[in-house]
Amino acid sequence: MKKKLLFFIIKLAGLASLLFGLFIGFVYLGVFGHVFTENELKEFKNETASLVLSDNGKLIGKFFADNRTNISFDELPKNLINALVATEDARYFEHEGVDSRSLLRVLVKSIILQQKSAGGGSTITQQLAKNMFGRKSYGFMTMPVNKSKEIILAYRLENIYSKEDIITLYLNTVPFGENVLGVEAAAHRYFNKGVRHLNTQEAAVLVGMLKANTYYNPRLYPDHALERRNVVLEQMNRYDYLSQKQSDSLQKSPLILDYANLKSEGPANYFLVEVKKEVNRILKALNKSAETAYDLKKSGLVIETTLDYDLQLYALKAFKSHLGKMQPRLNREYTSGTSKKTLDQLVNRELERLNLTENSKVKRKREMFSWKGFYTDSISVRDSLSANLKLLQAGFLALDPRDGSVKSWVGGIDYRTQPYDQIYAQRQMASAFKPILYVAALEQGVMPCQYLDNEPIILKDFENWQPQNYNKSVGGKYSVAASLSRSMNIPTVNLFFQQDFEILNSTWLSLGFSQELMYKPSTALGTTTASLYEMSVAYATFANGGKSVKPVFIKSIRSSDGKLLYQDPKVTSRERLLQESSTALLTAMLQKAMTEGTGASMKNVYGVTAPLAGKTGTSQDYGDAWFLAYNPKLVVATRVGASYPVIHFKGGSNGAGSKLALPIVAKTLQKVQQNKSLRRKYFQSFTPLTGDYAGALDCQDYIDASEIEKFFDDIFSDKSTTFDKASKKAQRKAKRKNKKSFFKRLFGKKEN
Repeated sequence: MKKKLLFFIIKLAGLASLLFGLFIGFVYLGVFGHVFTENELKEFKNETASLVLSDNGKLIGKFFADNRTNISFDELPKNLINALVATEDARYFEHEGVDSRSLLRVLVKSIILQQKSAGGGSTITQQLAKNMFGRKSYGFMTMPVNKSKEIILAYRLENIYSKEDIITLYLNTVPFGENVLGVEAAAHRYFNKGVRHLNTQEAAVLVGMLKANTYYNPRLYPDHALERRNVVLEQMNRYDYLSQKQSDSLQKSPLILDYANLKSEGPANYFLVEVKKEVNRILKALNKSAETAYDLKKSGLVIETTLDYDLQLYALKAFKSHLGKMQPRLNREYTSGTSKKTLDQLVNRELERLNLTENSKVKRKREMFSWKGFYTDSISVRDSLSANLKLLQAGFLALDPRDGSVKSWVGGIDYRTQPYDQIYAQRQMASAFKPILYVAALEQGVMPCQYLDNEPIILKDFENWQPQNYNKSVGGKYSVAASLSRSMNIPTVNLFFQQDFEILNSTWLSLGFSQELMYKPSTALGTTTASLYEMSVAYATFANGGKSVKPVFIKSIRSSDGKLLYQDPKVTSRERLLQESSTALLTAMLQKAMTEGTGASMKNVYGVTAPLAGKTGTSQDYGDAWFLAYNPKLVVATRVGASYPVIHFKGGSNGAGSKLALPIVAKTLQKVQQNKSLRRKYFQSFTPLTGDYAGALDCQDYIDASEIEKFFDDIFSDKSTTFDKASKKAQRKAKRKNKKSFFKRLFGKKEN
């Protein structure tokens, strides 16, 4: 009975084989659509992701329609090839595209007996055909038609490509889940390394995913992935690629991932947005002029940027270190009292604006950002919005002032949840504006050792506005240099009125600011808005001696085969915006701000000894904190503040520019200082003032009004009359008590 059954099955298989052969003939003739020819297969090219590199060649991102990076056979490690062959096609190096044994199994078990678990029987070459062109639906004929096409294509592929080429094509096309195509992209995604650096266990994990890339995804289902990895290792032992001892040992090792999703968690995602815009602009011009068709997402370009990878990482760490400490402090200030009431009112307005008032208290699971890591919590829309509105947002930008190269660009605290780029946010400049006012004054001939009045003033023409110094001090006179370095408000307002506003406005516009500068005294204290981008460009002009600066993102673009398509032209002649002498004097004054003024904590607290000129800024009610600093090779700038300025710290101990913004730059530069290579690269001393300007800052910071009065009283007193010291002292005391002198009237409280 058994012999008869076996004989029947053999006859049936033979008949099936004959019929299948005839069916393949129909497919070959194109009855079910076009089958690619050998010539067409020779021209096949994968769409390839474009790689974005830092200035030292580190991968910082990709642009792709399909997330794929093509590699050559020489880059494939032997353990990966062995794992693939042992698991997917043990007789790969023996057949010519189709394995007759596997094909027979498919005919009998899958087609005749309809066993879905019998396995596909496809060789690596057949799987490649499927990956290259996909499968179409033909109703109930779908499986036999597609299988037939893949058999034909497999034979053709074997005729025109070597076994090594086919394995390379296969590993460059196979999907690994999460929109990742090709083993190189998969190696970077799951193990944060190139495929050539995979060890045997890691190679086995990736090969194991080929059976079902979601079910065996090592991030989503580590238990499944570990079990499947061990099956692959057993297969490698079975076909003598590993000894029993090696296989057993590797199967005992834990599953270790270094997951790196560059799309959502890369080191420079805000920067990549700028790169994408710039590359598309360059390619548009190139394709038009050279009649080419390069595509950012499909052409496998290699884009070298100006970004300094290490400096970028240092800035990111500074964000986490400092803002991770400051955020809980701000949260505590909004747990009760008037601050909580202000927050609740803002939340209500936002809920109404977003049409979310209804059901705003219903809780559901949400992923929440924190500096300790993302967490999932059951939270309402209202509470989620409240938490988000309290978040301290921040931006950080570093430029080379000589050529505009962007060295670091951190546009926010988390790209995935906070995608708006804070570098472009328009916020009140506060005292960070003052260098623009002072350099405009220097352009008009004002010198650092001229003195500015610090007596209290009331400005009737401006709604009785009365400027006040940060420390509430009044009286006497401050030098121009000290007024800037100490960020004195009253002297600065006096300087504003003393200079030609048209020259100030012209300076403002030439530096590239977009907002209108108003002729009102509060402008002197930075009530106008500007972005961190605009401010960094302006300070770069101060740093390079007064020349225009345009931020540069791209160093070069190459095609997938290494052809140079674009190189930054390195503009050598740039427009002069400010006199070199003006920027030299301003820089000397801002160096004084770093050693004696509001930036002194850079060295005193954080131990950063880099030569720097810089300025802090603290907007009204501590809504925003600024800090910008520079030397001849580097400009660094940051701004910190909640999404709405109404949410802020209550006092300067946490909310001032020197406390909230400066530490981000300081912590970044601490790391640069410890890195010998970067220290040499970015820490350059200023050229000392020489010639007529050598002693331009050699004067007292402050002169008391009584000292000035005494000086002039001595000049104009009657020298012919002699008094003893006691009578002179009594006379001066009585004079002060009973009537105002000329200089008291001059420097006393006045109304303008």
